Amino acid sequence: MRIRTILLVLAILIVAAFVALNMEEFTRISTLSLGFATVQVSLGLVMLVTLAAATVIFLASALYMQSTNLLEMRKHTKELNSQRELADKAEASRFTELQNFLTTQAATQQQRQSDVDAALAESFARQQQALMARIEQSDNTLAAYIGQLQDKLERAAPMTGT
Repeated sequence: MRIRTILLVLAILIVAAFVALNMEEFTRISTLSLGFATVQVSLGLVMLVTLAAATVIFLASALYMQSTNLLEMRKHTKELNSQRELADKAEASRFTELQNFLTTQAATQQQRQSDVDAALAESFARQQQALMARIEQSDNTLAAYIGQLQDKLERAAPMTGT
């Protein structure tokens, strides 16, 4: 039990014990003025009924406030859950968007790499062709020089031999 409930029950028990111990004084008849009339009634019982009515009103008020707060809490919980669901959906959407962006970037990077690889292969092929042409040209030049040297040696050999 909550401490407030325990204190309330304890207070009611104390008042009940006080009334039980002083029942003669509570039941003594007195003349009371209501403003428009006077009545012969027990002042103690009137005060006791007033106290009981105030207690009932207090309990009803507390019960009403507690039920109102409970309903408000349920309403806020539902709103909080709906907001959480919206946030989860937005987060999932952002993750999907990020995944799509990263996939697009990866595809773009692969395309760039393929383009660079193709350009590099083409450049190597051109350089290789140019090198081969240069080597062939050097071979032809070297063969021409060797041929000229051979001709000179052949011409010079018959002259030295005669």
